[in-house]
Amino acid sequence: MKSASLPSLRVDPELRAAAESVLKEGESLSSLIEDSLRRQIDYRKTQAEFIARGLAGLAGAERTGVYHTDADVMELIRKKLEKAKARKAAQPK
Repeated sequence: MKSASLPSLRVDPELRAAAESVLKEGESLSSLIEDSLRRQIDYRKTQAEFIARGLAGLAGAERTGVYHTDADVMELIRKKLEKAKARKAAQPK
């Protein structure tokens, strides 16, 4: 597959200088921009999936009439954390 280019990006000189000032050894400005774009795409997909799950949960609660309080949720999380800690403690070191 051929590579494609993105539209050129015009920024303030201060933003370019700030970006260049944080480049790692051997890293180019282009690779920083590509990495940032990939991370933003992943973040937005994750965010959209999170919202979709929340809306599906709301629809399920409205359909069934079953709602959970914050205390119920916190208790469930606490129990999961305790189980995870117990599993970790039981693992050989």
